Amino acid sequence: MKEEMMVGLSAPGPVGRWGAAPPQAMLERMKDYGQEGAFALWDDLSPEDRELLVRDIESLDLSRIDRIIRRSLGSQGIPLPAVEPVPESSVSKVEDRSAEDKERWWKKGLKAISEGKLAVVLLAGGQGTRLGSSDPKGCFNIGLPSGKSLFQLQAERILCVQKLAAQSSESPSNTVPIHWYIMTSPFTDAATAKFFETRRYFGLDPDQVTFFQQGTLPCVSADGRFIMETAYRVAKAPDGNGGVYAALKSKKLMEDMAARGVKYVDCYGVDNALVRVADPTFLGYFIDMGASSAAKVVRKAYPQENVGVFVQRGRGGPLSVVEYSEMDSAMATEMNQSTGRLRYCWSNICLHMFTLDFLNQVANSLEKDSVYHLAEKKIPSIHGFTTGLKLEQFIFDAFTYSPSTALFEVMREEEFAPVKNASGATYDTPDSAKLMLLRLHSRWVVAAGGFLTHSVPLYMTGVEVSPLSSYAGENLEAICRGRTFHAPSEISF
Repeated sequence: MKEEMMVGLSAPGPVGRWGAAPPQAMLERMKDYGQEGAFALWDDLSPEDRELLVRDIESLDLSRIDRIIRRSLGSQGIPLPAVEPVPESSVSKVEDRSAEDKERWWKKGLKAISEGKLAVVLLAGGQGTRLGSSDPKGCFNIGLPSGKSLFQLQAERILCVQKLAAQSSESPSNTVPIHWYIMTSPFTDAATAKFFETRRYFGLDPDQVTFFQQGTLPCVSADGRFIMETAYRVAKAPDGNGGVYAALKSKKLMEDMAARGVKYVDCYGVDNALVRVADPTFLGYFIDMGASSAAKVVRKAYPQENVGVFVQRGRGGPLSVVEYSEMDSAMATEMNQSTGRLRYCWSNICLHMFTLDFLNQVANSLEKDSVYHLAEKKIPSIHGFTTGLKLEQFIFDAFTYSPSTALFEVMREEEFAPVKNASGATYDTPDSAKLMLLRLHSRWVVAAGGFLTHSVPLYMTGVEVSPLSSYAGENLEAICRGRTFHAPSEISF
């Protein structure tokens, strides 16, 4: 906080100490940034509310916020740099991988995990509002036979990978924990921590889980003025999932990772029911490539699918992501005549891998540039809901800074079951995610020699394999061979 902003405010005093006018130093400071309108209703406030307003303004880093607002508003209307499709040769495609490649990457990844070189960062700041719930999205139960939440599925996958890594090491009895850094928001932090505590961290050691909050930024009008949520509080919103970089830096969590011996960081979003947390194969591939960053991708299902796609910024430039809202119809539908596929086809699904060194670089670069995406939203204000702008960074903003980004294609039906819309919507619902998981696990069971019976058509149901029993379909023969399972049910041993 700037020293001049703290003049007359550093020591707490009695309620109502500000009197008839706002504190002069703060008022002048706000005028410098054109935000004195925050005090417009000062005369109408009670002494208690005046105190709340002063403390709210005091909590803001005004010089940083002003820089962000000016640069972000100033970027409007500037055309995007020319983009090219990602060269096919730059993507590790599913059909090009040999069994030997996959086995080598799997073993290399497990070795790195057993040596404590991998940490996992979960982006879990969102609420399940679109799912009809005010709880953190990770608490959501998509309706599996086990009744497990998204958080529990992910925690148990971490437990399974830890076990596999220990078994593959020279010291099978020595399990090295994968540290799980969970980014919450002011709206989900307390509820997330309580959810984990009441469920005993789903079998994880509480010491291997760190919760940290992403930042918030004021919501602003089209001319950059603060919108007031109440007469004594500035309207604020989380700074986007790209706020993870600033949050990791401000909380000194990258130093914490380094002290634990971490070299690689797996970063993903909470709302994917099929996410392979701490995937050894992806990690092994990443290490093999020697890249600074990597992303799992799936082929775009159809031209109008609402997903961002990876592009190349100019010929030979860095990879980055163009959001679907930024693509015109010509770009979205353009075909590669030699392959018969979309030219811009590699969908970003928020499954990323970074080196810790690169994360440090990104945290500094993004803060220095401070250009945020502007999202026009209805903002709660003293005048009711008013149209305003939220300032956000996105997790994929990092790729622009990467000297080398590797793309790793995965099968949608194996690793990407987003939970974004309430049941009854046409796509990305709890029901669609549940069915994708049950179908995948049913294929695992049949491949391991098991049999299924079912009282409804099999395409409408299936069996669920506990992550504690198998991470990606491995080690199921002893459980399944020659046995019959009735769908829907959970298989857990």
